[in-house]
Amino acid sequence: MMYGSFLYNCWAALLGFSAYFALALQQPYAMPLKTLIGSFVTALVVFLFAYPVRLLLGYVLFTPEEVTLAQVEKAKGKQEQKEELQIPDFERNPAMEFEDENGEEIAKVVRTMMHSEEQTLPNH
Repeated sequence: MMYGSFLYNCWAALLGFSAYFALALQQPYAMPLKTLIGSFVTALVVFLFAYPVRLLLGYVLFTPEEVTLAQVEKAKGKQEQKEELQIPDFERNPAMEFEDENGEEIAKVVRTMMHSEEQTLPNH
């Protein structure tokens, strides 16, 4: 896996071209054609050299996710636990239990429960 993109190579080539061109123009008797040819050759060499540099950077900066045995067992345990705990809908939502029953029956049960509570509580 390489680091960066093709544009990194282009930027490196431009930098190499510019550096060689600036250094070559500082010579007292710099010939224009020789300077330009040398600059383009330098740009090509730097462009091609950027590929192995990017490959090396990608290798150095690549940090694979290390999966430990404990994490794998933990994930398997969660999966098994989900399968074991398949709760029916009416147990997850207690209100669904009473949908099938008649409202009058529920009211009768509540009255009897309240009546039994009144009898068990001591009077003040």
